[in-house]
Amino acid sequence: MFEATPLLFESGAPGRKGFAFPPCDVPETSIHEAIPPEFLREEPAPLPELSELEVIRHYVRLSRKNYAVDVGIYPLGSCTMKYNPKVNEEAADLPGFKRLHPYQPEETVQGALELMYHLERFLCEIAGLDRASLQPSAGAHGELLGLMLIKAYHASRGEEGRDEILIPDSAHGTNPASAAMCGYKVVEIPSDERGGMDVKEVKRRVGPKTAGLMLTNPNTLGLFDENIAAIAQAVHDAGGLLYYDGANANAILGISRPGDMGFDIVHFNLHKTFSTPHGGGGPGAGPIAVTKELAPFLPAPTVERRPDGSFYLERHRPQAVGRIRSFYGNFGVLVRAYAYIRAHGPEGLRRVSEHAVLHANYLMRRLAPYFDLPYDRHCKHEFVLSGKRQKQRGVRTTDIAKRLLDYGIHAPTIYFPLIVDEAIMIEPTETEPLEALDAFAEAMIQIAQEVERDPETVKSAPHRTPVGRLDEARAARRPVLRWRPPAEDTAATQER
Repeated sequence: MFEATPLLFESGAPGRKGFAFPPCDVPETSIHEAIPPEFLREEPAPLPELSELEVIRHYVRLSRKNYAVDVGIYPLGSCTMKYNPKVNEEAADLPGFKRLHPYQPEETVQGALELMYHLERFLCEIAGLDRASLQPSAGAHGELLGLMLIKAYHASRGEEGRDEILIPDSAHGTNPASAAMCGYKVVEIPSDERGGMDVKEVKRRVGPKTAGLMLTNPNTLGLFDENIAAIAQAVHDAGGLLYYDGANANAILGISRPGDMGFDIVHFNLHKTFSTPHGGGGPGAGPIAVTKELAPFLPAPTVERRPDGSFYLERHRPQAVGRIRSFYGNFGVLVRAYAYIRAHGPEGLRRVSEHAVLHANYLMRRLAPYFDLPYDRHCKHEFVLSGKRQKQRGVRTTDIAKRLLDYGIHAPTIYFPLIVDEAIMIEPTETEPLEALDAFAEAMIQIAQEVERDPETVKSAPHRTPVGRLDEARAARRPVLRWRPPAEDTAATQER
């Protein structure tokens, strides 16, 4: 790709500067006093000298090479990478929220406490449960807290011997990881021919050692488990509890509630469903909602309301499992979620899920003639195709994903869930217009046709991106993580 201007570290000339600061008018601390001698350079670092214009152009060029949900569709299945309204960013940026300090006295943060109090109750209503904790920082963090509550609940009943968690073979990878971190043994339950949990196997495996079952519904195949009532009954009859992985909550808002399905604990990914931009390492939030029987075990503090209408943090919770996060959670994420829920209201939240489900089914039916569809039934917010047909022509799912980059579209999730060979997992979300859905579908269809007539083009993709196909094994084993001066870089390359 042609570059009108060289890259940042390969450009510049001696003497070029950006902005010249005025002379210092206060005594300067000697660098030798501030930094121990052994850490001082003997010579200045060999960095390029650049003007402000060169630096600005470099970073603007980089930003134009990045892909983001503000640029185009981001169809990552199981991640709900949807556009989030900028008004919610403005709400989180209000000085009264942004400038709070967690050590402020409670009487000075009544607005923040009121927001948290009502957000908890909104989430409980959406979940169909009784109390919640806003502390967890992400979905997996919520999973860990939920499993800690299960353990505390059974211990309070003298049933410490319950050390097994049932998990479907289509589960998110964090489910068995969280269970193992909490000291549980994982019992994998296979899927049936329709993509749900095998009820017969659930009934066979539950018993006196069952602490609980972890499930998302709809599951990672994008399918609603038609047997959830029977599954919940079997687990409860055996004395276990049900944990709902809320990563897929974008499909159920205002339509179905996990508590009504029989779940005892739910976590929500606020950064997936309720408006915080998702990705890039955070921040996130994974609040959990629970039944009244589990509420005493929620971590301190909880936000409570006095008879006079004021709010306070209740720290005296004798049965609590303990604090799992400093302070009260990622507050800015909570503000965005509150603004999102209040802006939509009950009917608006229902429309969010209805449109997400409609978009997923529309795309699934458009693409089904060109790819294998392992479970041919109505999906919810996402669906899973298989590239087995293309694999017979020597083209793998990873090749399809890389070829999609040439069309200017981010690739969907691939090779998950693991129970589908050459899986292509697609979640279009409710925020994409019809034109974006059609553009994505047309690109996928053209790639499928390319596989038939010219598979090598797909196998060698991408061709139009700033960086071509990488040697993935070498990139993982010998990553280049920093810039080196030309002479040093040449020496390092020769060493390899």
